[in-house]
Amino acid sequence: MKNLFLILFSLLSINAFAKNVYVIDINDEINSKTWIYIHSGFSLANKINADLIVIHLNTYGGELNFADSIRTKILNSKIPVVAFVDNNAASAGALISLACDKIYMRKGASIGAATVVNGTDGTQMPDKYQAYMRSMMRSTTEAHGKDSLGNWVRDPLIADAMVDSRTVVPGIIDSTRTLTFTTLEAIRYNYCEGEAETVAEVLQQEGVNEGEYTLTTYKPTFWDKSKGLLTSTVLRGILIMLIIGGIWFELQQPGIGFPLGLAICAAILYFAPAYMDGLAANWEILLFIVGVGLLMLEIFVIPGFGVAGISGIAAIFISLVFSLLNNDWFNFDKVYRPNISSAVLTVTIGLIFAFATVLFFSWKIGTKGVFSKFALQTAQNMEDGFIGVPTEQKLLAGKTGIAITDMRPSGKAKIEGKIYDALSENGKFIEKNTKIEVINFSTTQINVRRV
Repeated sequence: MKNLFLILFSLLSINAFAKNVYVIDINDEINSKTWIYIHSGFSLANKINADLIVIHLNTYGGELNFADSIRTKILNSKIPVVAFVDNNAASAGALISLACDKIYMRKGASIGAATVVNGTDGTQMPDKYQAYMRSMMRSTTEAHGKDSLGNWVRDPLIADAMVDSRTVVPGIIDSTRTLTFTTLEAIRYNYCEGEAETVAEVLQQEGVNEGEYTLTTYKPTFWDKSKGLLTSTVLRGILIMLIIGGIWFELQQPGIGFPLGLAICAAILYFAPAYMDGLAANWEILLFIVGVGLLMLEIFVIPGFGVAGISGIAAIFISLVFSLLNNDWFNFDKVYRPNISSAVLTVTIGLIFAFATVLFFSWKIGTKGVFSKFALQTAQNMEDGFIGVPTEQKLLAGKTGIAITDMRPSGKAKIEGKIYDALSENGKFIEKNTKIEVINFSTTQINVRRV
């Protein structure tokens, strides 16, 4: 009976002191999806009161702005975070690893090569980008502090050399190569706590044996996967292009049609993830709607292009940028500065492509080829017997009259006591009661110009 009691007490003691371990896998390029997974994973780890978070890492790098967000999340975590480098922790992956409290690496793995490169062709970015990356790598290692002897736990100079080939670390690397450590080298220079082949071996080296912990692995939900896709830089640029292009083409035709529906769907997909994350505030979405309204007012009501049009474009631009940032109205104290640059760049590129697309399709629609199907090609010429208005209008060419309505560019004109539908030359605005001259006529109206 006594032995049975001891056995039960031992089992209860093990369960009572068992560690709650939460594992998050990063096995792809560092991007918006990775950031969503880390953010959700850390939230769930806090909910289950995890004692340790293990980031199982195998990546060649990715987008720096998202890597920096992940780095900040790790450094501010109240739960200890351990990185397990399964083969590769390059570039942005190295930054994430260095943010963790401890690093374990598989035999034959590598860490480093954090030079900032262009995502399209792999060329090295200008020095200002390298300087910023160097400072981030150094500050990340410095965050771990110094040991009892006053030495850095992780030498910031080594982190600098992982970015800049000009950095010399005596006894480790000269000024001709960018630094990358193997597992054994990382252990030797205190950039790795030990070698491990599995998560279980990592935990064992952390002093937690099998049976003494509960292991939970993060599984992304459908919403996490969808949000990761919708918040990608490329897709956001495409959505901006669809929003602007859809609104523009809708304004070129009467009624409500497909372009407006496309623009509305794109706007919902753009703002919804940011709104759910608390980035897009109500006023920012309202500012976007106001901007669109000002543009429509400028096009249909106010002649020319002035304050309303410029204000509309500015309101749309500001709303699209601010909805990507964690700002409080116009207070950016909590916003990481590179995120502002990234948001402005994303929206700017999207707008440039939107206007380029508008110009391209405006030029192509109605021409030969597949685009000819989007416009009516048949013409009813007078030479073929198609007469839509009295032929007396042919005799009005060269005569003068008065515009009895504003022409924007169409309106009404009075010629020799009769009222006709009129269209101003080159779409120019003509005010009411302005003297006009008839240039020629078409099947539905006369064409006039200001005298």
